[in-house]
Amino acid sequence: MDHADHVGLLRDGVAGATGPGARWADLGSGRGAFTLALADLLGPDAEVWSLDRDEGALAEQRREIARRFPAAAVHYRVRDFTRPLDLPTLDGVVMANSLHFVALKEPVLRRIRGCLRPGGRLILVEYDADRGNPWVPHPLSFRTWQGLAGRAGFGETRLLATVPSRFLGRIYSALSLAGPAADGDGIPR
Repeated sequence: MDHADHVGLLRDGVAGATGPGARWADLGSGRGAFTLALADLLGPDAEVWSLDRDEGALAEQRREIARRFPAAAVHYRVRDFTRPLDLPTLDGVVMANSLHFVALKEPVLRRIRGCLRPGGRLILVEYDADRGNPWVPHPLSFRTWQGLAGRAGFGETRLLATVPSRFLGRIYSALSLAGPAADGDGIPR
């Protein structure tokens, strides 16, 4: 995949949530392929938080963002997205090929839901498969994502785009919207 593919996977999910003051995060951003796509789609008036556990990958990402999108406001944090995030209230989150490294997804997704404003967007980019391999241990098909997203407090899940992949068939992007905040018992407030 190239930059145009990354932008294409995110475009419809980001549309309408851009402009001055928009706040997005890329969780498990790695070297930043999708952070670059966000910077391209959101423009310089938005802020992006890029989180990854690999400090070297974030340093490489920082250099590439500075080269290609020097006006982009990107905040880099060395963090594990499965732990508390310490982020401002967000308009959107991208999780591109990162959630498949997590076995117990629902608690992580509930924590991420807590970072989003009501109606905030979660764009998942994932392999469309329910059986993994050593490199992609816990993928989830779009059908599986629909159920999991609902259990984790997200609604209106829809398929955005797909691209073929030589690994596990194809990659999809999906948009899910954050439902009302819930208390510790999962009851909306």
